[in-house]
Amino acid sequence: MKTLRMVMAGLIAVSMSMVALVAATDNSGDDRDRDNRLSARLIGYNEVPSVSTPASGRFHGTISRDEQSIDYTLSFDGIETTVNQSHIHFAQRSVNGAIVVWLCQGATRAPAAVANLTPECPTSPGGTVSGTITAASVLAQAAGTGGAAQQIQQGELDEVIAAIRAGNAYVNVHSAVSPGGEIRGQLKAADDDDR
Repeated sequence: MKTLRMVMAGLIAVSMSMVALVAATDNSGDDRDRDNRLSARLIGYNEVPSVSTPASGRFHGTISRDEQSIDYTLSFDGIETTVNQSHIHFAQRSVNGAIVVWLCQGATRAPAAVANLTPECPTSPGGTVSGTITAASVLAQAAGTGGAAQQIQQGELDEVIAAIRAGNAYVNVHSAVSPGGEIRGQLKAADDDDR
């Protein structure tokens, strides 16, 4: 009987060790995947200056494991006029910055360098657009709003990803009534809808 208890205790200890090992392995993969998931909640109050609008939106993206692309989905609702365009801008919260990536084009067309890579914006009052951002999607921005040098060069997807992970990039949807932006949300690394 004592031998049976010792064998059972040994089996339980080995089993627990295996569970801990599997959990540790899974968590490291989950952390990496979490760092590759992006999200933003877009509302008018995040605009600079703030906009009073019933519109809202969500951005979800995934950075590829090799960091050579970002697959994204942008959805919005409640925009009562034409959606002109949507972008990722390079700037911290509450500051306007330069456009680094076009997410969709509408009444305002994307520059020739990225026009063929940029999908059409959904029609108002809402909709969803999906696409893939690559190095070819990144525009050169020597200067942002107010002429400040921002120094992201054309094709520098790694710099855009670094800015996103540092909390220094935002998604903006521009409309006919709010050409400077109707809804905006700061991008976050981690798929957290409350951020």
